Amino acid sequence: MSIRRQSIISSILVYIGFALGLLNTFLYAKGFAEAQYGLVNTFQAFATIMFSFSNIGITYYVTKFFPYYNDNLPPQKNDMIALALVTSITAFVFVMISGIVFKKYVVSLYADNSPAVVYYYYWLFPFGFGLSIYSILEAFAWQLRKSVVTNFLKEILFRLFATLLIVLTLMRVIKSFDVFIKVYAFTYIGIALALLFYLIVTRQLHLTFKISRVTQKFYKKIIRVGIFVWSGNLVFNIAQVFDTLVIGSAVANGLAFVGIYSLAQNMSSLIAAPQRAISSAAMGPLAQAWKDKNMGFIDRVYHRSSINQLLFAIGMFSLVWLNFTDGVLSFHLKPGYLDARIIFLYIGFTKLIDMGTGVNSQIISTSIFWKVEFVSGIILLLLTLPLNYILTVELKAVGPAIANLFAITVYNAIRYSFLWKKFKLQPFTGKSVYSLILGAVCYVSCYFLFDRFQGIGWIFLRSITFIALFAAGVLYFDLSPDVLPVWQTIQKRLRSFGGKK
Repeated sequence: MSIRRQSIISSILVYIGFALGLLNTFLYAKGFAEAQYGLVNTFQAFATIMFSFSNIGITYYVTKFFPYYNDNLPPQKNDMIALALVTSITAFVFVMISGIVFKKYVVSLYADNSPAVVYYYYWLFPFGFGLSIYSILEAFAWQLRKSVVTNFLKEILFRLFATLLIVLTLMRVIKSFDVFIKVYAFTYIGIALALLFYLIVTRQLHLTFKISRVTQKFYKKIIRVGIFVWSGNLVFNIAQVFDTLVIGSAVANGLAFVGIYSLAQNMSSLIAAPQRAISSAAMGPLAQAWKDKNMGFIDRVYHRSSINQLLFAIGMFSLVWLNFTDGVLSFHLKPGYLDARIIFLYIGFTKLIDMGTGVNSQIISTSIFWKVEFVSGIILLLLTLPLNYILTVELKAVGPAIANLFAITVYNAIRYSFLWKKFKLQPFTGKSVYSLILGAVCYVSCYFLFDRFQGIGWIFLRSITFIALFAAGVLYFDLSPDVLPVWQTIQKRLRSFGGKK
């Protein structure tokens, strides 16, 4: 299955997942206190930290070295996935031990402003363990060109689990939030088991504990590179979730502010849906392209990922920004969530910059220049941690959004500069500028036409008008090499369907 086809199908699945995510966000905002919603998202932040420590470069090992195992070993003798799982599980045991040893330190950070984090401390570990195991299996499935399956599980099934739990809680089948959060702690384990079952049933996962000749040949390089990349990913992941952690610990009534910040984050995640789909579809082919020294292919992926992601990001950012206040008021969410609008603005700009620069991270991480990822990750961390803390103390939940906008801009500038200077690779064309202009024109037009009106009907009309204008502009100016072929395919199938009728 081609990158384009996988990306399109994965994007559809991701957006279905985000529709579920929006439903869940609405249900959280209507039926749960802000602090309870904040605790749910704090679980995700802690799980990311646990996964980052227990991973010790395993996902990179799977991504980078799979082509070598696949080209030189039959599936029954491929020991890669067995080594990856055993190593990650062992590392997670050390994470749990460390969590128990340093519990008093965590308590000192959260006891005053977010006591619920302390109360549910031990329930964080099954959530983190499930994410860790799923991520290893997901990386392996990507190399098998099964990103559609992994996106279904992570974007749809995971959220369906959450939807079911929320509905059962609101219906009082689950009697309390205490029971809800304890069951929720096992949701990642659920999708990890589902992916494991799929790989076993389709006979694509073979566990062998006999060390292969490929492992014997590359083990020194695997260890050296894996640890180095793990260090870079560790600091990057800490930087990614530090905003949630610092709000919970440094702001009075921290989990309530985490809830408001999380609403803005979840709305901004709509912008990033194609990024996740394209990245997962591109990892395997990029690793193979580096092995084959196919620079033309890498260049095409870089350009197409940039313009496709940029167009999606501009469209979704404009749609959400146009409707944010009207949405909070029309759906009768708690008034405190109006404060999430300005937070969304800064996070949205961050997503635009990150997506517009294409799959630069995936290109670098699958190359032999993985040290660049480490160095840029260190710089990101050095910017993120102090800026997040200082601005959170001064500006509360708005502070981390501003800090991350600055840090991610610098981070992407470093990766952009490296790929340009080293390989003369850069993702932008004149169409990148035209895309920004088109988005601005469509936004301004809809703003002046509809801003004074409120209500669900006006949200729909405002959105449909923007989509029609923006989509027409993308097609008319042929801004993406992938959009027009997809549109032509849809037209052919509609005509074929009409003929059969």
